[in-house]
Amino acid sequence: MQTRDPFKVGLVQMAMSADTAANLDKACAQIRQAASQGAKVVCLPELFRSPYFCQTEDTSSFSLAETIPGPSTEALAWEARRGGVVVLASIFERRAPGLCHNTTAVIGTDGALLGKYRKMHIPDDPGYYEKFYFTPGDLGFQIFPTEVGNLGVLVCWDQWFPEAARLVALRGADIILYPTAIGWHPAEKGSQGGAQRDAWRTVQRGHAIANGIYVAAVNRVGQETPPGTPGIEFWGTSFFCDPQGVVQGEASGEKEEILIGTVDPARIEDVRRNWPFLRDRRIDAYRGIDRRFLDEALP
Repeated sequence: MQTRDPFKVGLVQMAMSADTAANLDKACAQIRQAASQGAKVVCLPELFRSPYFCQTEDTSSFSLAETIPGPSTEALAWEARRGGVVVLASIFERRAPGLCHNTTAVIGTDGALLGKYRKMHIPDDPGYYEKFYFTPGDLGFQIFPTEVGNLGVLVCWDQWFPEAARLVALRGADIILYPTAIGWHPAEKGSQGGAQRDAWRTVQRGHAIANGIYVAAVNRVGQETPPGTPGIEFWGTSFFCDPQGVVQGEASGEKEEILIGTVDPARIEDVRRNWPFLRDRRIDAYRGIDRRFLDEALP
């Protein structure tokens, strides 16, 4: 059996200001710091260039969108080349007037754009009005082969859907990285906050276990309160877990920090030999999984 070397992944937990240039500068500095700690892959939080503008429906926020390639990917490509790292960056992608996506660009160690993933599941909840801004992704669930390993990328609301994680795993990903912007509504934190964060953590650990794969969630942190809104307290706690769902590292709930985790292909091999869920899937019996709901007989 051909063996592959372990590699380190840097998760950048950040707070964002209204200064988009400062946010980009901070992200670049954090990439350099992660690289200095041995990271070969560095992932930024969801929509790292700005505060989370989806708390309101405001057409002026479309001015934040940019093309890919564009200004952000150009700056990040320079950092990728300098640090010899793969960079994953969640960007508000302008595809055409009135047509935008929530897109993660994957930039190789040579600065080349390896590809992009457009967020597939788009929420529409109080404080998370993403359907106003983003068209659902049309590039499918894919992986990005790199010189260190195969990277799967999904984004925030995608975290709750086992179908997405399964399809990425079936394509051969070593790790699924989830750029994220999730937190508490102030009125809910006291009564529901603990359960909400525990559910978020648990479902992603479940994806790791069910697929025998590493999983990393990369959240933003801090309080963001646009005028006229109750705001959101982003709960941080970015984390990294192994193919058995064991949390190998977790960031704080309040601070900006870089979390370093290690992906070991030998660990994937060992877990899947002992828990062969992919082997035992009954692919002949899953008819209907592509239906919205099985409230009528299949033809």
